[in-house]
Amino acid sequence: MSNLVVVGTQWGDEGKGKIVDLLARAADVVVRFQGGSNAGHTVVNDRDSHVFHLVPSGILYRGTLCIIGNGVVVDPGALIEEMDRLQAKGVKIGKNFLISDRAHVILPYHKAIEKAAEQSKGSRRIGTTGRGIGPTYADKMTRIGIRMGDLLNPALFRRKLEENLIEINVFLERLYQLQGFQLEKVFQQYMGYAERLKDYVADTSAVLNKAIERGRKVLFEGAQGTHLDVDFGTYPYVTSSSAAAGGACTGTGVGPTKINKVMGVVKAYTTRVGSGPFPTEMPDAVGARFQERGKEFGATTGRPRRCGWFDGVLLRHAARVNGLSSLAVTKLDVLDGCQELKICTGYRHAGKLYRDMPSDIQVLEECEPVYEALPGWKMETTGITSYKALPPQAKRYLARIEELAACPMDIISTGSKRNQTIVVRHPMASAHRKSARPRRVR
Repeated sequence: MSNLVVVGTQWGDEGKGKIVDLLARAADVVVRFQGGSNAGHTVVNDRDSHVFHLVPSGILYRGTLCIIGNGVVVDPGALIEEMDRLQAKGVKIGKNFLISDRAHVILPYHKAIEKAAEQSKGSRRIGTTGRGIGPTYADKMTRIGIRMGDLLNPALFRRKLEENLIEINVFLERLYQLQGFQLEKVFQQYMGYAERLKDYVADTSAVLNKAIERGRKVLFEGAQGTHLDVDFGTYPYVTSSSAAAGGACTGTGVGPTKINKVMGVVKAYTTRVGSGPFPTEMPDAVGARFQERGKEFGATTGRPRRCGWFDGVLLRHAARVNGLSSLAVTKLDVLDGCQELKICTGYRHAGKLYRDMPSDIQVLEECEPVYEALPGWKMETTGITSYKALPPQAKRYLARIEELAACPMDIISTGSKRNQTIVVRHPMASAHRKSARPRRVR
């Protein structure tokens, strides 16, 4: 059995899409376990480029079952648009795709609440996408949420929607001076979505556990990153779900004893979208260079990502809370041509040195990063597929990242395409069920 969780170790945007796509060849099932359409990633294969928001990227492989787990919040309209876009490109979506009947549904009022609340905060804005993610998770926790399974029972859905709108319309009108929502209009809109999606809705926890019992290999796909996790991230500048590896269990209904490994995806430098502390941020020419070379713009929103030096404190924290068994380092080629590179190994604040991630947001906002310098390299690494072919300085840089994480590096990405990858070890299997490009192993 080789069931693997893939998580981001920074603030998201680490390149998980490419890594999941690479690993999905060896998987029988790929399941997304948290987040919503606020997250996105791009996969570049031999034929085309695909942007995913809700559908697991394993959908590109024939014979792979793809599942949206119960921990995901689903915008039915956005999901249908994504499905249509993929199918227009020749991607098959049928019996190879399921949605948990326990996944909560994003409704129009969730988006309205989030946008109004964010706007009212002024300079204290979190930097949300306005897609209704937070309010949907809030309804889930206050036990008034509507789930995908509810859409299949029109009478139940109508009753729940009517009860919610009584309170929500008053809330919108009195607090934000916004017009409320009409019951019949929302009901009919979502009944249309239900008609389109009904054949995909299932008890996916039962499906997953049965697959594992039969020896199938399951790949658990996370969204965002560890430091956007609602518990272990830079709270309150976080997402509204469990983006760490533990969320794979609660977000799919698979117990922790059935998961074998956790891979952490880490960018060779650091980026962040939206507001929140960023100790190693470089608001200068170097940061701008990384942004340009790395094409650091959000796949979902198009927002530019803030760029900074590699943060080893973030990585150590992620390694601990996720129980990482290996790493995948992405965008190494973006560092090509840098004369000197810096790695943050600690934070200094008010005379105190922090080697571990502090929970105090004020410390994170005011701290000074403690750097160690490493030599850069001039040769181009884009497209290198052999570890031996990397320049010595790049190997030294990667070795230092391994030391900080205290776990081995399995994969190194040297470009956006599938074949621009060094696979040192495959974390799921040595023999692959699907046809794959040749691998070169150190």
